[in-house]
Amino acid sequence: MEAPPTAPADLELGSFSDTPEWIVVPDEMPWRAHVDDIRWLTQHRLPELIAPRRLPRGTRVFSVLRHFGTAVGLWYLRARGKDNSRADLSRRLRIAAEHLGPTYIKLAQIISSGEGLFPEELVTEFKKCRDQVPAEPFSSVRATVESEFGRTIEDLFSEFDQKPLAAASIAQVHAATLHTGERVVVKVQRTTVSDLVRKDLGVMAWLAPFLVGRLPFAALANPPALVELFAETISEELDFRLEGQNMLDVAQSFVNLGQRGYVIARPHPTLVTRRVLVMERLDGFNFDDVDSMLAAGVDTHAVIRTGMIGFMEGAMIEGIFHGDLHGGNLFVLPDGRVALLDFGITARLSEAKRRAFLRLMLGATTNDVRIQLGALRDLGALPLDTDLEVVIADLGLDGPPLDPTQLSPDEMIKEIQKVVKLLMGYGARLPKELMLYVKNLVFLDGAIARLAPDLDLFAEITSISMYFAQTHGEKLFADVGVNPATFQVDLTGLKDAVGVDASTNRLTYRELQERRELIKSRFERRGVK
Repeated sequence: MEAPPTAPADLELGSFSDTPEWIVVPDEMPWRAHVDDIRWLTQHRLPELIAPRRLPRGTRVFSVLRHFGTAVGLWYLRARGKDNSRADLSRRLRIAAEHLGPTYIKLAQIISSGEGLFPEELVTEFKKCRDQVPAEPFSSVRATVESEFGRTIEDLFSEFDQKPLAAASIAQVHAATLHTGERVVVKVQRTTVSDLVRKDLGVMAWLAPFLVGRLPFAALANPPALVELFAETISEELDFRLEGQNMLDVAQSFVNLGQRGYVIARPHPTLVTRRVLVMERLDGFNFDDVDSMLAAGVDTHAVIRTGMIGFMEGAMIEGIFHGDLHGGNLFVLPDGRVALLDFGITARLSEAKRRAFLRLMLGATTNDVRIQLGALRDLGALPLDTDLEVVIADLGLDGPPLDPTQLSPDEMIKEIQKVVKLLMGYGARLPKELMLYVKNLVFLDGAIARLAPDLDLFAEITSISMYFAQTHGEKLFADVGVNPATFQVDLTGLKDAVGVDASTNRLTYRELQERRELIKSRFERRGVK
């Protein structure tokens, strides 16, 4: 989608809206002055925050142990070993997280976006944490805004809606209007969240070693690694100046890519601080409101394609992408473009990791197991000294593939247990960037079910692969040292994974879901809850 002929000047700097409330001039945004230093300090303070200690500081640990200990204890006494065992434990853990407040609610929200990474019962239960975060009273919001800017809300805004548009674990957002007439959204950090997060990270770091080998939800990342990953994810969310810069950088990346299918709100030139972020207000369809989109003539298939291509381009070409895609963080404009919101979690890749992501996707497209494993190693999912040939042999990746729909329940469980055990033995873990990437892919997978269930996956994967080859081919093949003349899409691996014959040329998402349900039913018949 091309920019309009009379486009605002700052569309050369970012994929912003066509009808701006103001123009982005980066050098005239004083809050950007120390962003690089803030980011550096935030990252380098992490080791101190999560350093293991004999005893955690403060009394927060007693509240954590009381709530989670009660949850696990009641589950053990009342539901362990029963048909509803995992559902009961998930419900109790969700209630405990809600009682403990922002840090644990945020952790639950991240897990709730991890369909396929975490047990279905846990994901389903933790999704309730997205919509059940109570808003802070307006008096607290007023105090924070006025403290940050040194002026009253009435001096700053002609209108300020006391009822929030949404309330999340770290912040809540309010609609407002500036005295100069611009319609804005004001994101305000919760009053005590910064101190509470730091205390909770200390408790998590102390508790994690005791949970090693005891968490069924952490197959590929031991609890200390999970704490480190979570700390990396949440720490940058506590300074909204970093989020404002993330908005500008991701918007710029889309311009570099020639990707006009996304729209990002402009952060305000001056009204951005550590705890308050003012941005332009955008309006559109809720991502789940398919009926309204279709009634407005929006091509939902095109929305999905934009989502997939733009997200993958960000990781593989630009080395930056929105790290927390879910239905509350994006909506669809009437013209079919996708508006992205909430850039607190943004993945930034080093050049080495960007190239690793590129090799990972290339290996998946060409069904090259060695390229994929090497890329995972370079991303940090496997130790750098891992012998990939041994991994291939141990996991049976050099032999005929297993059809998950043909295995008996016992065979399937034994195969999964074998793979998990071997991966743990190799020291496998889930790096932050890979976790965010997979989590976003899982969200986009679910989006296909809602927006384009009859999409032919084989044709779409081939189409997207050829788009990358034609649009970015020279750079892509140079980065990974592959001869473009030998590039060929190979769907064999995907067909093997979903258990369809190699001669199959078409598979809709609806059909894929049916095969997934078949696999799931085999587990349920075996009593795996």
